Amino acid sequence: MIADLKEIIEKEIQALQQIPVTDAYQKAVDLIVEQVHTKKGKLVCSGMGKAGQIASNIATTFSSTGTTACFLHPSEAQHGDLGILRENDLMLLISNSGKTREIVELIGLARNLIPNIQFIVITGDANSPLAQEANVCLVTGNPAEVCVLGLTPTTSTTVMTVIGDLLVVETMKKIRFTAADYAKRHHGGYLGAVSREITSKTSV
Repeated sequence: MIADLKEIIEKEIQALQQIPVTDAYQKAVDLIVEQVHTKKGKLVCSGMGKAGQIASNIATTFSSTGTTACFLHPSEAQHGDLGILRENDLMLLISNSGKTREIVELIGLARNLIPNIQFIVITGDANSPLAQEANVCLVTGNPAEVCVLGLTPTTSTTVMTVIGDLLVVETMKKIRFTAADYAKRHHGGYLGAVSREITSKTSV
């Protein structure tokens, strides 16, 4: 088992190293800063199934680091939750196949409500229907899943998570997010205490 575990870890590492790093990341970060920080919209993240869990995590991480974001469930969007969208909002949509029905349908629904809304897409297929509708497309590299069946989202969700981290960290740099800013959003817990300690030291 030890050898198997090490092989799985190595495959996950290789998948991360093969993420295509292009100027699309700069475009994505610039779009997030423009829509959320300049135009005062919000980042609305969505995905179905495991990709939805990743989208939810990305949304909360953005919110905790100064960029207003939320998660919109694509199915619930069809039953009224689409109303969360407002002018100047930006959508971040995640689908490994780029063909997930609920996510592809969400694009049309969003445009019907906000005709000029823009989309950042994270997908494994740059030629998919979802990718073709994107203002900015971030490709995962479409790594093989480490699942023994080659089906369960494993490696793909690892890569999606890291791509979300890339967007968050680069946006933090762009808006010059500080420990003091962090502390205002983290009143409780260990991270709140650490951020306040950092802030008190830097203000002396």
